This record gives sequence, structure tokens and C-alpha cells, in this order.
Amino acid sequence: MSHPAPPAVHPHSTQEDALALFTGVLLISVGVAFFTSAGLLTGGTAGLAFLAHYATGISFGKLFFVFNLPFYWLAWRKMGRNFTYKTFAAVLLLSVLTELQARFLQFSHLQPLYAAVAGGLILGTGFLVLFRHRCSLGGVGVLALYLQDRYGWRAGKVQMGVDCGIVLLALFTVEPLRVAWSVIGAVALNLVLAMNHRPGRYTAV
Repeated sequence: MSHPAPPAVHPHSTQEDALALFTGVLLISVGVAFFTSAGLLTGGTAGLAFLAHYATGISFGKLFFVFNLPFYWLAWRKMGRNFTYKTFAAVLLLSVLTELQARFLQFSHLQPLYAAVAGGLILGTGFLVLFRHRCSLGGVGVLALYLQDRYGWRAGKVQMGVDCGIVLLALFTVEPLRVAWSVIGAVALNLVLAMNHRPGRYTAV
């Protein structure tokens, strides 16, 4: 008995990648606004850079640049030039959007638990869009995608573990309740990835 041929795989076009990059980064910038307005913390290399800044006094920008260097090298060596170029573009776009966002989006009141859940889900959806178009925002996202491609580890679970660990380190610098809300946000973000971005469910080309 013959088996039906698998459906043809059509690579994303440049226009589709560009639109997806803008969509994903815009969603992420909104999620960042939720977290920032509620005084929540973030994970990834950005969260690690903030914690190191609080502990050492070294500027956030310098630390963020240094912490990302090995991940960009990993992206270039293991994920390819196109992935690295798109990641640089996404990082630049997010920087611009977060700088301009206060002109377009402001909150007079935002309950922390709602901000953690809603903001985390929005962030996770934005990252999912980027991941499915072979793009990330550098840092832990690059490592998570590499480990998924290389060893089959789910990107969402890898990033969830790292993000929660980084946020928990903040117990040494901020009040526990804000850390608890931040952990909930990290879980919400990474549940989106764990449920929707796994080996065999979707292949980005």
C-alpha cells in the first residue's frame, strides 16, 4: 500500500519574514510595557544584565552587550547567517519601539498579577512568531532554539528554566512579592512556547 506523499514545504518569503519580524517584535514591545508599568522583572540576558548592574554598578548597556556576545557567536556558527541577521534586526527594532512606545501606550493603573499573566502571554506569542520565522532576540532565545534543534529539548522549557532562575536571583535585590509576580509572568510566557513550539509540530524554513 502506497503512502501519500508529504505536503510540499514552501520557504517563507522575504516579505513574510519581514512582516513576521515586525509583528513579533511589536507584540513583545507591548508585553515589555505591561511588565515595566507594573514594576515586574524580566528573564533572559536582559534580566541577568539588570541584576549584575544592581550588584556591581557597571552600566546595563555594557553588561548586556558582553552577555550577548557568546550567544551571537553561537547564532552565527550554529544557526546560520540569515538567523543571525534577522536577530540583529529584531533587537534593533525592539530598541526603537521601546524608546518610542511611551508616546503611544500608557497605563494609569495595571494590577501586577494581571500584568504578569497578560504580559507574559503577549510576550510568548511575540517570541513564537519570531521563532517560527527563524529569528530571536538574542541571548537565551538563541541557546533555546539551538538546544531544540540539536537535542530535541523544547525551547519553551529551556527558556522557562533559565528565566525563572534569573528572576529568582532578584530576591537579593527586590521585594519577594514582585519576584513572585515576575515568576508567574515568566511561566505564562514560556508556556506559550512549550505548547506551541516543539520538534515535529512546526518546521520553519
